[in-house]
Amino acid sequence: MSDYEILDPRFREMVLPNAPLEKLADGFRWLEGPVWFADLQCLLFSDIPNDRIMRWTASGGVSVFRQPSGFANGHTRDREGRLIGCLHEGRAIVRTEYDGTVTTLADRYRGKRLNSPNDVIVKTDGSIWFSDPPYGIQTDYEGGRRESELPANLYRLDPAGGSLEVVCGDVAGPNGLCFSPDEKRLYVSDTGIQFDPDSPRRILVFDVADDGRTLATGREFHVTAPGHADGIRCDEDGNLWAAAGEGVHCIAADGTLLGKIKVPATVSNFCFGDRHRSRLFICGSQALYAIWINRRGAQRP
Repeated sequence: MSDYEILDPRFREMVLPNAPLEKLADGFRWLEGPVWFADLQCLLFSDIPNDRIMRWTASGGVSVFRQPSGFANGHTRDREGRLIGCLHEGRAIVRTEYDGTVTTLADRYRGKRLNSPNDVIVKTDGSIWFSDPPYGIQTDYEGGRRESELPANLYRLDPAGGSLEVVCGDVAGPNGLCFSPDEKRLYVSDTGIQFDPDSPRRILVFDVADDGRTLATGREFHVTAPGHADGIRCDEDGNLWAAAGEGVHCIAADGTLLGKIKVPATVSNFCFGDRHRSRLFICGSQALYAIWINRRGAQRP
């Protein structure tokens, strides 16, 4: 069986027939939040229910990077290369400093505790954008059940001044986030209300205003089937790649589904990495997978 499905001729040149899907490691509980460190040639990713962040290298395999992790979920790097992370247990956005200490950047909005920050990205101006659904505080499996004090929001954090603002408050279940390469669009995975099968699940797109910090009204960009989109990333050409349950879907900027990388596990998230950012590292339930493709992940200046 092929590791990919071509639904549009444009996808044919994006995949490599001699580059199969590889299983790099298994034995985890539920993987999320992968981020590639090109300077260190390593991948970091979250094993949320086991309360740990893992490290993978080609030469050394898998090791524990941090445990306990505060039930860490999504990760990214800031403009100085430091690790930015979302914590379920701490209900916070944190930064790992060069000396390894961890700084809390945000854990409250107007005096109320955040829910459970899920995914995070950094814009070229240094601002930190993150989603804050209540998923991580609705069960004990991923951090601990607690009462929600705030709606599910999208936030923008100014790390210099520390100000936190809601950029969107009308997404039922804000999850994965991704800017287009030119940062004129913000894509958001709406995974709906947990435990409600009738809640809409789709990918939304927002136009970013000229001020770079506010959003126009969102619109529906794409609905994945089967399953729903979680983690999302853009390649250098502006195509959107989405973790979509059965695998990783590639969607053109006009919303057309081009093809799928098929994975024998439920996919929650992925990232571009390795040589020229042309390898997908895929979090598939209890295992870590990877596949080389003929596209490079977007790299903003």
